[in-house]
Amino acid sequence: MTAIRFGPTGIRFSPKHVSPSPDIKKGAPHVASVTLRNIIKVFGEHVAIKGIDLDVDDGSFVVFVGPSGCGKSTMLRMIAGLETISYGELTIDGKLVNELPSRDRGISMVFQSYALFPHMSVKENLGFGMKINGVAKPEIDERARQVADMLGLGPYLDRRPSQLSGGQRQRVAIGRAMVRDPKVFLFDEPLSNLDAKLRNQTRIEIKKLQQKLGATIIFVTHDQVEAMTLADKIVVLNNGKIEQVGSPMELYERPETRFVGGFIGEPSMNFLEGTVTRDGAIDCDGMRIPVPSDRFDLPKHGAAVTVGVRSEDILLADQSQKPEFAAEFEAPLDFVEMLGNESLLFLNYQDRVLVSRVQRPRPMEVGETDRFFIDGSRIHLFDGETERSLLR
Repeated sequence: MTAIRFGPTGIRFSPKHVSPSPDIKKGAPHVASVTLRNIIKVFGEHVAIKGIDLDVDDGSFVVFVGPSGCGKSTMLRMIAGLETISYGELTIDGKLVNELPSRDRGISMVFQSYALFPHMSVKENLGFGMKINGVAKPEIDERARQVADMLGLGPYLDRRPSQLSGGQRQRVAIGRAMVRDPKVFLFDEPLSNLDAKLRNQTRIEIKKLQQKLGATIIFVTHDQVEAMTLADKIVVLNNGKIEQVGSPMELYERPETRFVGGFIGEPSMNFLEGTVTRDGAIDCDGMRIPVPSDRFDLPKHGAAVTVGVRSEDILLADQSQKPEFAAEFEAPLDFVEMLGNESLLFLNYQDRVLVSRVQRPRPMEVGETDRFFIDGSRIHLFDGETERSLLR
Protein backbone atom coordinates (compact mmCIF):
# COMPACT_ATOMS: atom_id res chain seq x y z
CA MET A 1 0.00 0.00 0.00
CA THR A 2 1.22 3.51 -0.78
CA ALA A 3 0.24 6.68 1.04
CA ILE A 4 -0.73 9.67 -1.01
CA ARG A 5 -0.94 13.36 -0.21
CA PHE A 6 -2.20 16.41 -2.05
CA GLY A 7 0.39 19.14 -1.97
CA PRO A 8 0.54 22.55 -3.66
CA THR A 9 2.10 20.98 -6.74
CA GLY A 10 -0.24 18.01 -6.97
CA ILE A 11 -0.18 14.43 -5.66
CA ARG A 12 2.78 13.13 -3.67
CA PHE A 13 3.33 9.44 -2.90
CA SER A 14 5.25 7.84 -0.03
CA PRO A 15 5.59 4.18 0.93
CA LYS A 16 3.33 3.06 3.73
CA HIS A 17 2.64 -0.52 4.78
CA VAL A 18 -0.97 -1.29 5.66
CA SER A 19 -1.68 -4.65 7.23
CA PRO A 20 -5.15 -6.04 7.79
CA SER A 21 -6.46 -6.00 11.32
CA PRO A 22 -7.95 -9.03 13.07
CA ASP A 23 -11.57 -9.86 12.38
CA ILE A 24 -14.10 -7.84 14.30
CA LYS A 25 -15.49 -10.38 16.72
CA LYS A 26 -19.15 -11.13 17.20
CA GLY A 27 -20.62 -10.00 20.44
CA ALA A 28 -18.56 -6.80 20.61
CA PRO A 29 -20.31 -3.59 21.69
CA HIS A 30 -22.62 -2.33 18.98
CA VAL A 31 -21.21 1.20 18.90
CA ALA A 32 -17.85 2.19 17.50
CA SER A 33 -15.89 5.14 16.23
CA VAL A 34 -14.96 5.43 12.56
CA THR A 35 -11.76 7.21 11.56
CA LEU A 36 -10.67 8.19 8.05
CA ARG A 37 -7.13 9.39 7.43
CA ASN A 38 -6.10 10.83 4.05
CA ILE A 39 -8.71 8.70 2.27
CA ILE A 40 -8.36 8.88 -1.52
CA LYS A 41 -10.30 7.09 -4.24
CA VAL A 42 -9.05 6.97 -7.81
CA PHE A 43 -11.10 5.68 -10.74
CA GLY A 44 -8.69 5.40 -13.66
CA GLU A 45 -7.49 8.95 -14.33
CA HIS A 46 -10.20 10.50 -12.14
CA VAL A 47 -9.53 11.29 -8.46
CA ALA A 48 -13.00 11.07 -6.92
CA ILE A 49 -12.06 11.47 -3.23
CA LYS A 50 -9.20 13.84 -2.55
CA GLY A 51 -7.56 13.18 0.79
CA ILE A 52 -10.33 13.16 3.39
CA ASP A 53 -9.74 13.14 7.14
CA LEU A 54 -12.76 12.58 9.38
CA ASP A 55 -13.58 11.34 12.88
CA VAL A 56 -17.00 9.80 13.57
CA ASP A 57 -17.49 9.42 17.33
CA ASP A 58 -19.09 6.48 19.11
CA GLY A 59 -22.88 6.73 19.10
CA SER A 60 -23.02 9.81 16.86
CA PHE A 61 -25.32 10.46 13.92
CA VAL A 62 -23.22 11.83 11.05
CA VAL A 63 -24.76 12.89 7.74
CA PHE A 64 -22.90 13.30 4.44
CA VAL A 65 -24.45 15.94 2.18
CA GLY A 66 -23.40 17.58 -1.05
CA PRO A 67 -24.37 17.97 -4.69
CA SER A 68 -24.60 15.02 -7.07
CA GLY A 69 -21.16 13.65 -7.90
CA CYS A 70 -19.47 15.15 -4.84
CA GLY A 71 -18.38 11.72 -3.55
CA LYS A 72 -20.73 11.12 -0.61
CA SER A 73 -21.97 7.68 -1.76
CA THR A 74 -18.43 6.68 -2.75
CA MET A 75 -17.29 7.54 0.77
CA LEU A 76 -20.04 5.41 2.28
CA ARG A 77 -19.26 2.48 0.00
CA MET A 78 -15.57 2.60 0.98
CA ILE A 79 -16.53 2.50 4.67
CA ALA A 80 -18.82 -0.44 3.88
CA GLY A 81 -16.10 -2.28 1.97
CA LEU A 82 -18.05 -2.17 -1.29
CA GLU A 83 -15.36 0.02 -2.88
CA THR A 84 -11.64 -0.41 -2.37
CA ILE A 85 -9.67 2.43 -0.80
CA SER A 86 -6.98 3.63 -3.19
CA TYR A 87 -4.89 5.34 -0.52
CA GLY A 88 -5.21 6.17 3.17
CA GLU A 89 -6.39 4.35 6.27
CA LEU A 90 -9.86 3.49 7.56
CA THR A 91 -10.34 2.26 11.13
CA ILE A 92 -13.50 1.05 12.85
CA ASP A 93 -13.41 0.75 16.63
CA GLY A 94 -9.66 1.38 16.47
CA LYS A 95 -8.96 -1.50 14.06
CA LEU A 96 -7.59 -1.00 10.57
CA VAL A 97 -10.13 -2.44 8.11
CA ASN A 98 -8.77 -1.49 4.68
CA GLU A 99 -8.31 -5.12 3.70
CA LEU A 100 -11.25 -6.61 5.58
CA PRO A 101 -14.30 -7.78 3.60
CA SER A 102 -17.62 -6.13 4.38
CA ARG A 103 -18.92 -9.05 6.44
CA ASP A 104 -16.04 -8.71 8.92
CA ARG A 105 -16.23 -4.95 9.50
CA GLY A 106 -19.08 -4.98 12.00
CA ILE A 107 -21.27 -2.77 9.80
CA SER A 108 -24.76 -3.04 8.35
CA MET A 109 -25.98 -1.04 5.36
CA VAL A 110 -29.46 0.12 4.40
CA PHE A 111 -29.81 1.00 0.72
CA GLN A 112 -32.08 3.33 -1.20
CA SER A 113 -34.01 0.32 -2.52
CA TYR A 114 -35.49 -1.96 0.12
CA ALA A 115 -34.02 -5.09 -1.56
CA LEU A 116 -36.40 -7.41 0.29
CA PHE A 117 -37.09 -10.95 -0.85
CA PRO A 118 -40.66 -10.76 -2.21
CA HIS A 119 -41.40 -14.45 -1.61
CA MET A 120 -40.37 -14.29 2.06
CA SER A 121 -42.34 -13.08 5.06
CA VAL A 122 -41.16 -10.18 7.20
CA LYS A 123 -39.79 -12.66 9.75
CA GLU A 124 -37.94 -14.59 7.06
CA ASN A 125 -36.48 -11.38 5.60
CA LEU A 126 -35.31 -10.28 9.04
CA GLY A 127 -33.71 -13.61 9.79
CA PHE A 128 -32.21 -14.45 6.40
CA GLY A 129 -28.72 -13.15 7.15
CA MET A 130 -28.58 -15.06 10.42
CA LYS A 131 -29.87 -18.21 8.71
CA ILE A 132 -27.11 -18.30 6.10
CA ASN A 133 -24.57 -17.70 8.88
CA GLY A 134 -25.76 -20.83 10.68
CA VAL A 135 -27.56 -19.23 13.62
CA ALA A 136 -29.97 -21.62 15.31
CA LYS A 137 -33.65 -21.19 14.43
CA PRO A 138 -34.84 -20.40 18.01
CA GLU A 139 -32.30 -17.56 18.23
CA ILE A 140 -33.28 -16.28 14.79
CA ASP A 141 -36.95 -16.22 15.78
CA GLU A 142 -36.22 -14.49 19.07
CA ARG A 143 -33.98 -11.77 17.60
CA ALA A 144 -36.34 -11.18 14.67
CA ARG A 145 -39.26 -10.75 17.06
CA GLN A 146 -37.32 -8.36 19.31
CA VAL A 147 -36.34 -6.16 16.39
CA ALA A 148 -39.85 -6.31 14.90
CA ASP A 149 -41.37 -5.18 18.20
CA MET A 150 -38.88 -2.31 18.45
CA LEU A 151 -39.79 -1.14 14.93
CA GLY A 152 -43.54 -1.62 15.30
CA LEU A 153 -43.53 -4.57 12.91
CA GLY A 154 -44.75 -7.22 15.36
CA PRO A 155 -48.24 -7.55 13.80
CA TYR A 156 -46.73 -7.95 10.30
CA LEU A 157 -44.19 -10.75 10.84
CA ASP A 158 -46.13 -13.19 8.64
CA ARG A 159 -46.82 -10.73 5.83
CA ARG A 160 -44.87 -10.48 2.61
CA PRO A 161 -43.36 -7.19 1.35
CA SER A 162 -46.17 -6.72 -1.21
CA GLN A 163 -48.62 -6.52 1.70
CA LEU A 164 -46.73 -3.68 3.40
CA SER A 165 -46.63 0.08 2.89
CA GLY A 166 -43.46 1.78 1.69
CA GLY A 167 -42.62 2.94 5.21
CA GLN A 168 -43.13 -0.55 6.62
CA ARG A 169 -40.90 -2.05 3.93
CA GLN A 170 -38.19 0.46 4.79
CA ARG A 171 -38.49 -0.49 8.46
CA VAL A 172 -38.02 -4.15 7.51
CA ALA A 173 -34.84 -3.16 5.66
CA ILE A 174 -33.65 -1.29 8.76
CA GLY A 175 -34.60 -4.26 10.96
CA ARG A 176 -32.63 -6.62 8.74
CA ALA A 177 -29.59 -4.46 9.46
CA MET A 178 -30.34 -4.33 13.18
CA VAL A 179 -30.53 -8.07 13.79
CA ARG A 180 -26.82 -8.36 13.02
CA ASP A 181 -26.11 -6.11 16.03
CA PRO A 182 -23.66 -4.03 13.98
CA LYS A 183 -21.14 -1.57 15.35
CA VAL A 184 -21.97 0.97 12.65
CA PHE A 185 -25.11 1.55 10.58
CA LEU A 186 -24.67 2.95 7.07
CA PHE A 187 -27.66 4.51 5.29
CA ASP A 188 -27.47 5.36 1.57
CA GLU A 189 -30.38 7.75 0.81
CA PRO A 190 -32.89 5.33 2.40
CA LEU A 191 -35.86 7.70 2.31
CA SER A 192 -35.73 8.96 -1.26
CA ASN A 193 -38.31 6.44 -2.50
CA LEU A 194 -40.95 7.53 0.04
CA ASP A 195 -43.55 10.24 -0.39
CA ALA A 196 -43.15 13.45 1.60
CA LYS A 197 -45.39 12.53 4.54
CA LEU A 198 -43.93 9.05 4.88
CA ARG A 199 -40.42 10.43 4.56
CA ASN A 200 -41.03 12.77 7.49
CA GLN A 201 -42.48 9.98 9.63
CA THR A 202 -39.67 7.55 8.84
CA ARG A 203 -37.06 10.24 9.48
CA ILE A 204 -38.43 10.72 12.99
CA GLU A 205 -38.47 6.95 13.54
CA ILE A 206 -34.83 6.62 12.48
CA LYS A 207 -33.74 9.41 14.82
CA LYS A 208 -35.69 7.94 17.76
CA LEU A 209 -34.23 4.53 17.00
CA GLN A 210 -30.70 5.88 16.99
CA GLN A 211 -31.27 7.61 20.31
CA LYS A 212 -32.72 4.42 21.80
CA LEU A 213 -29.89 2.18 20.55
CA GLY A 214 -27.07 4.68 21.01
CA ALA A 215 -25.88 3.48 17.62
CA THR A 216 -23.22 5.00 15.40
CA ILE A 217 -24.91 6.01 12.14
CA ILE A 218 -23.44 7.42 8.94
CA PHE A 219 -26.22 8.63 6.67
CA VAL A 220 -25.98 9.86 3.07
CA THR A 221 -28.63 12.18 1.66
CA HIS A 222 -29.05 14.91 -0.94
CA ASP A 223 -31.90 16.37 1.16
CA GLN A 224 -30.56 19.02 3.51
CA VAL A 225 -33.79 19.00 5.56
CA GLU A 226 -32.99 15.37 6.42
CA ALA A 227 -29.43 16.40 7.25
CA MET A 228 -30.48 19.31 9.47
CA THR A 229 -33.07 17.31 11.41
CA LEU A 230 -31.18 14.02 11.82
CA ALA A 231 -27.53 14.89 12.26
CA ASP A 232 -25.42 15.48 15.32
CA LYS A 233 -22.70 16.39 12.82
CA ILE A 234 -22.98 17.24 9.12
CA VAL A 235 -20.16 16.68 6.65
CA VAL A 236 -20.53 18.91 3.59
CA LEU A 237 -18.72 17.43 0.59
CA ASN A 238 -17.88 19.19 -2.66
CA ASN A 239 -15.83 17.87 -5.56
CA GLY A 240 -14.36 15.02 -3.52
CA LYS A 241 -13.28 17.20 -0.59
CA ILE A 242 -14.76 18.23 2.76
CA GLU A 243 -15.90 21.84 2.73
CA GLN A 244 -16.94 21.95 6.39
CA VAL A 245 -17.87 19.70 9.31
CA GLY A 246 -20.10 20.87 12.13
CA SER A 247 -23.43 20.75 13.87
CA PRO A 248 -26.48 21.80 11.84
CA MET A 249 -26.61 25.21 13.53
CA GLU A 250 -22.87 25.79 13.14
CA LEU A 251 -23.17 25.24 9.40
CA TYR A 252 -26.24 27.44 9.15
CA GLU A 253 -24.97 30.29 11.31
CA ARG A 254 -21.24 30.17 10.52
CA PRO A 255 -20.61 28.73 7.04
CA GLU A 256 -16.87 28.77 6.39
CA THR A 257 -17.17 29.09 2.61
CA ARG A 258 -19.56 30.58 0.10
CA PHE A 259 -20.34 27.04 -1.10
CA VAL A 260 -21.54 25.93 2.35
CA GLY A 261 -23.51 29.14 2.81
CA GLY A 262 -25.32 28.55 -0.47
CA PHE A 263 -25.81 24.83 0.02
CA ILE A 264 -27.11 24.77 3.60
CA GLY A 265 -30.48 26.42 4.11
CA GLU A 266 -33.81 26.36 2.32
CA PRO A 267 -34.30 28.52 0.37
CA SER A 268 -30.65 29.04 -0.54
CA MET A 269 -28.71 32.03 0.77
CA ASN A 270 -29.04 35.18 -1.34
CA PHE A 271 -25.75 36.51 -2.77
CA LEU A 272 -24.79 40.05 -3.79
CA GLU A 273 -21.41 41.10 -5.15
CA GLY A 274 -19.92 44.16 -3.48
CA THR A 275 -16.83 46.13 -2.50
CA VAL A 276 -15.56 47.45 0.82
CA THR A 277 -16.05 51.19 1.31
CA ARG A 278 -13.69 53.60 3.10
CA ASP A 279 -15.96 53.71 6.15
CA GLY A 280 -16.19 49.91 6.49
CA ALA A 281 -19.55 49.32 4.85
CA ILE A 282 -20.27 47.23 1.76
CA ASP A 283 -21.37 48.80 -1.53
CA CYS A 284 -23.46 46.48 -3.73
CA ASP A 285 -24.09 48.41 -6.96
CA GLY A 286 -25.37 51.43 -5.07
CA MET A 287 -26.95 49.61 -2.13
CA ARG A 288 -24.91 50.50 0.96
CA ILE A 289 -24.94 47.79 3.64
CA PRO A 290 -23.52 48.94 6.99
CA VAL A 291 -21.94 46.21 9.11
CA PRO A 292 -20.80 46.04 12.76
CA SER A 293 -17.07 46.81 12.91
CA ASP A 294 -16.39 43.91 15.29
CA ARG A 295 -18.17 41.21 13.27
CA PHE A 296 -15.86 40.81 10.25
CA ASP A 297 -12.20 40.94 9.32
CA LEU A 298 -12.74 43.25 6.38
CA PRO A 299 -10.13 43.49 3.61
CA LYS A 300 -8.84 46.85 2.42
CA HIS A 301 -10.97 49.55 0.82
CA GLY A 302 -12.09 48.60 -2.66
CA ALA A 303 -11.60 44.84 -2.15
CA ALA A 304 -14.23 42.57 -3.70
CA VAL A 305 -16.48 40.63 -1.34
CA THR A 306 -19.63 38.55 -1.64
CA VAL A 307 -22.53 39.39 0.66
CA GLY A 308 -24.64 36.42 1.78
CA VAL A 309 -28.11 37.11 3.17
CA ARG A 310 -30.51 34.52 4.56
CA SER A 311 -34.09 34.91 3.37
CA GLU A 312 -35.33 35.65 6.90
CA ASP A 313 -32.92 38.61 7.08
CA ILE A 314 -34.53 40.43 4.15
CA LEU A 315 -37.35 42.19 6.00
CA LEU A 316 -40.55 43.66 4.60
CA ALA A 317 -40.31 47.27 5.77
CA ASP A 318 -43.99 47.83 6.63
CA GLN A 319 -44.02 44.72 8.85
CA SER A 320 -40.64 45.15 10.54
CA GLN A 321 -38.74 47.52 12.77
CA LYS A 322 -35.78 49.07 10.99
CA PRO A 323 -32.57 47.26 12.16
CA GLU A 324 -29.68 49.22 13.63
CA PHE A 325 -27.46 48.25 10.68
CA ALA A 326 -29.96 48.49 7.86
CA ALA A 327 -29.70 48.64 4.09
CA GLU A 328 -32.92 49.80 2.46
CA PHE A 329 -34.13 49.05 -1.06
CA GLU A 330 -37.24 48.70 -3.18
CA ALA A 331 -38.07 45.81 -5.49
CA PRO A 332 -41.10 44.44 -7.35
CA LEU A 333 -42.51 40.99 -6.57
CA ASP A 334 -41.94 38.40 -9.27
CA PHE A 335 -43.62 35.56 -7.40
CA VAL A 336 -45.20 34.86 -4.02
CA GLU A 337 -45.07 31.35 -2.57
CA MET A 338 -47.65 30.98 0.21
CA LEU A 339 -46.64 28.48 2.90
CA GLY A 340 -49.40 29.03 5.45
CA ASN A 341 -47.94 31.01 8.35
CA GLU A 342 -45.19 32.42 6.15
CA SER A 343 -44.53 33.38 2.55
CA LEU A 344 -41.49 33.37 0.30
CA LEU A 345 -41.29 36.59 -1.70
CA PHE A 346 -39.24 36.39 -4.90
CA LEU A 347 -37.98 39.90 -5.62
CA ASN A 348 -36.54 41.32 -8.83
CA TYR A 349 -33.64 43.47 -7.64
CA GLN A 350 -31.46 44.83 -10.45
CA ASP A 351 -32.25 41.81 -12.64
CA ARG A 352 -31.30 39.30 -9.96
CA VAL A 353 -33.64 37.28 -7.77
CA LEU A 354 -33.65 37.81 -4.01
CA VAL A 355 -35.85 35.69 -1.75
CA SER A 356 -37.39 37.09 1.42
CA ARG A 357 -39.10 34.91 4.05
CA VAL A 358 -41.97 36.80 5.69
CA GLN A 359 -43.84 35.58 8.77
CA ARG A 360 -47.63 36.04 8.93
CA PRO A 361 -47.67 37.99 5.66
CA ARG A 362 -50.31 40.45 4.56
CA PRO A 363 -51.97 39.78 1.19
CA MET A 364 -49.51 40.57 -1.60
CA GLU A 365 -49.75 40.53 -5.38
CA VAL A 366 -47.22 39.83 -8.10
CA GLY A 367 -45.98 43.06 -9.69
CA GLU A 368 -46.37 45.32 -6.68
CA THR A 369 -43.24 47.15 -5.50
CA ASP A 370 -42.37 47.06 -1.82
CA ARG A 371 -39.69 48.42 0.45
CA PHE A 372 -37.31 46.03 2.26
CA PHE A 373 -34.50 46.11 4.82
CA ILE A 374 -31.37 43.95 4.89
CA ASP A 375 -30.09 43.48 8.42
CA GLY A 376 -26.37 44.20 8.19
CA SER A 377 -25.71 42.60 11.59
CA ARG A 378 -26.93 39.26 10.22
CA ILE A 379 -25.24 39.15 6.82
CA HIS A 380 -22.35 36.85 5.88
CA LEU A 381 -19.29 38.10 4.01
CA PHE A 382 -17.01 35.98 1.84
CA ASP A 383 -13.68 36.99 0.34
CA GLY A 384 -14.08 37.75 -3.37
CA GLU A 385 -11.07 35.61 -4.32
CA THR A 386 -10.87 32.72 -1.83
CA GLU A 387 -14.66 32.60 -1.17
CA ARG A 388 -13.89 31.95 2.49
CA SER A 389 -15.87 33.55 5.27
CA LEU A 390 -14.67 36.86 6.72
CA LEU A 391 -16.72 36.34 9.88
CA ARG A 392 -14.65 36.63 13.08
